[in-house]
Parts: sequence; structure tokens; C-alpha cells
Amino acid sequence: MSARVAPARRRGLADEVADRLRDAIFDGAYAPGSSLREVELAEVLGVSRGPVREALLKLEREGLVRGEWHRGTTVTSLSEVDIAELDSLRAALERLAVELVIDRAADLTEVDAVVTRMERAAGEHEMVRCDLDFHDAVYRAAGHRRLAEAWRAIRSQVHLFLLTRIGVETDGYLTGIPAEHRQLAGALRAGDREAALELFATHRRHAFDVLTRRP
Repeated sequence: MSARVAPARRRGLADEVADRLRDAIFDGAYAPGSSLREVELAEVLGVSRGPVREALLKLEREGLVRGEWHRGTTVTSLSEVDIAELDSLRAALERLAVELVIDRAADLTEVDAVVTRMERAAGEHEMVRCDLDFHDAVYRAAGHRRLAEAWRAIRSQVHLFLLTRIGVETDGYLTGIPAEHRQLAGALRAGDREAALELFATHRRHAFDVLTRRP
């Protein structure tokens, strides 16, 4: 007996709406805790409520928004548990990525290019995007497909983690982050595994410490 498969539906519009909402969150238009109302978003975006609903479900799967029956959908506010879990998972993934990059003596041209962009970043939100792009480049250099997929699964939440960090404190952020990443790239290029792992751990700890000492 032949299998019956339901006809495919085009979801391009919902994906576009999700992209636009994600960008708006990452640009700071919707801060953590902000309410996202379907009717208002549909009007602003010039679409029906259906694509907005699908887009919000997509962003919920990414961990970027949360839907609750009594509150509707809001941009995720990270709890202490969220912060600790993201930090520990990111540490495990990043350790493997760093080890693979060094073991493979990987090409770091893309990593260096992102550091150069960082030095020209005009604001905190642009710097956060560059920070994520730097780590994207490291994961690509590692050459491990499933590791890269695991990183992509938490990338939006890490972006939110960093947005929360700049929401707490920005002193020295724009000047310090490019130098930190230049150091990270240099350690990868030098092939010093222990030094690289320690520098990446210190880099993560800066953001974690800012968030865990917030009022």
C-alpha cells in the first residue's frame, strides 16, 4: 500500500515574519519581558495573524520567546537557571570546537575578518552580532557538522544572553570586546590548546559574572 503524504504548505511568509521579529529583538526593539501581541504585530508587518502565529511558534522553539496562556507571548527573560545552563552547555560545545580548530590547524581567515569588523562596530547591538559571528566562524573552522548544529540550536538563546548582559552593564564593552577576541584568535593561531581553552573560558566568564551579580 502506498503511503499517503499531506500536501506541502508554503511557509515562506511565516519564515520572513520570524526573521523580522528575530532581528527586531536582537536590535533591541523588543527587550526581554516585552509582550508580543499577534494583532499588533500583524498590523505593523502588514500580514494576517496566521503567519505571525507560526512565526512566534518558531521563535518559541528557538527559546527566544515564551508563550503562556495567561500572559500571551513575551520575549524570554532569562532566569538564573537559564543563565547557568546556557553557560555550562556553551562551555562544553566551545571546548570541543577549540580543540578541533587547534588539532586541524584550521584556516582562521574568517575568524580574523570578524575581529576586524568588531573594531569598527558602531554600537553595543552591532558588537553583540559580531561576537556571535566570531563564534560561528570558530564552529565552522572546527569542521564538525553535528557540533555546528548543536551550536545553532542554542545560538538565539546565547544572543539573548549577550543582550541581557549589555542591558545590565556596558562600561568598557565596545573597547574591550574586540581586544578579547583578537586574543582568542591569536591563541587559536598559536595552537596552544591550554592557553586557548583558558582564554575562551575567561571570555565566557566575563559575561556570566555580569549577569550573576545583577540586582
